[in-house]
Amino acid sequence: MSVRVGVDKGSGVAVLTLDRAERLNAIDLSTASELAAAWRDFRYDDTVRVVVLTGAGERAFCSGIDRDVVVPQPSSPYMVDDPLLGIGPKANGLWKPVVAAVRGIACGGAFYLLGEAEFVVADPSAEFFDPHTTYGMVSAYESMLMAARMPYGEAARMALMGNAERIGAGRALEIGLVSEVSAAGRDLDTAVERAAVIAGYPTEAVQGTVRALWAGREAALAAQFAQAPQLIALGNVPGERQAALFAARRPRFRTR
Repeated sequence: MSVRVGVDKGSGVAVLTLDRAERLNAIDLSTASELAAAWRDFRYDDTVRVVVLTGAGERAFCSGIDRDVVVPQPSSPYMVDDPLLGIGPKANGLWKPVVAAVRGIACGGAFYLLGEAEFVVADPSAEFFDPHTTYGMVSAYESMLMAARMPYGEAARMALMGNAERIGAGRALEIGLVSEVSAAGRDLDTAVERAAVIAGYPTEAVQGTVRALWAGREAALAAQFAQAPQLIALGNVPGERQAALFAARRPRFRTR
């Protein structure tokens, strides 16, 4: 299993952990399936009132899709098969609050998860970046989700700078990508503490608030997502060119 679930039935807080530290918690097809199943299971478990999402190890929250994953694509530019579209809580109809605890890197496909969390607590070691353009790939769904969380200019800069630049925890707090920077090594503990407070409130009011908050975003995202398949199909360079770009070393200018 590449996803771990722990539930404190006394507090009503579940901790969902991406457990592939040796792969920087990259998401393969099995992990994608397990994440979807976990969110769906939480819908029926009334002992779980809030979920904290985190990654195993010290180096990464999630490094996006596993590069070993091969997903055949339709020939039409209007259809894209993206296994990450179904990995988030909202994609699986879960209206219980989700708090993300980020330590180390969070990049690329990690934004499918962070984009569907209510808020993010970051360790001082957290670094956020989007490598797509570096490797000749369109950042579509990721950019759309991040543009809903942070100012357009910051989302655009992150997407366009690719691997050359990372957003550190302090800057992420300034621009609203994260809501809190914890003490070093206490991102998970801090997220669980915040989750426990929320879990202590009446369930119906909490879940209704989550649904109301998401209602303000989902219509805009649905319209944006409808454009993503053709943007990806038209903008991505061929697979062999992507592989060559992945193999090449690129400078990283700074973390800001």
